[in-house]
Amino acid sequence: MSQAYFVTGTDTEIGKTTIAAGLLHAARLQGLSTAAAKPVASGCRRTVDGLRNDDALALLAQCSLPLRYEEVNPFAFAPAIAPHLAAREAGIRLDVASLMPAVQAILAKGADFSLVEGAGGWRVPLAGEENLSDLAIALGMPVILVVGVRLGCINHALLSAEAIARDGLPLAGWVANIFEPKTARLEENLATLCERLPAPCLGRVPHLAQANAAAVAAHLNLELLADW
Repeated sequence: MSQAYFVTGTDTEIGKTTIAAGLLHAARLQGLSTAAAKPVASGCRRTVDGLRNDDALALLAQCSLPLRYEEVNPFAFAPAIAPHLAAREAGIRLDVASLMPAVQAILAKGADFSLVEGAGGWRVPLAGEENLSDLAIALGMPVILVVGVRLGCINHALLSAEAIARDGLPLAGWVANIFEPKTARLEENLATLCERLPAPCLGRVPHLAQANAAAVAAHLNLELLADW
């Protein structure tokens, strides 16, 4: 039975893609086929093949199904700014209706394990009054929350979990990404997160010298997913 999850984070630049790539790698190690989508990405490089985003490329590298870059990342923007602002500057209306077809096409490929990665945190704006969270709601996907462990992360994590629940989606699991290892009272903070977040912790990823997908996967346990 295929599984698909929406991956969000407690903030931007907290290693969400690194963890997502690790999750895909962990699935592949279990012999599962994998696919992923990052429907919108800003901060893209100009190449001979067009705009390319490093996060989308990292996800594509962990997809066992033969996917083209444009399938994984249909909306790519050069400026490293909020996606809705980058889209507005490019004259593109970025909304759920425009994002849905590409994501549904990825999910329709029927990989055993699929991920759809958002951009930044849960309430990233799109056009009008829509947010990227509305895409997850429209898809009805369970959510995996990446918690960037640093001072203030408990508040960010709990508020994100509350918003996900309020939107009617299940939090299937969360990952502690310890990218600031000198965080004061680290163990106590992690214990508080485990006590208060209403989902299993899929892993504690320490600060890694080489944070590649294989290294991250070694610290993750997919079998802890709430609906595994």
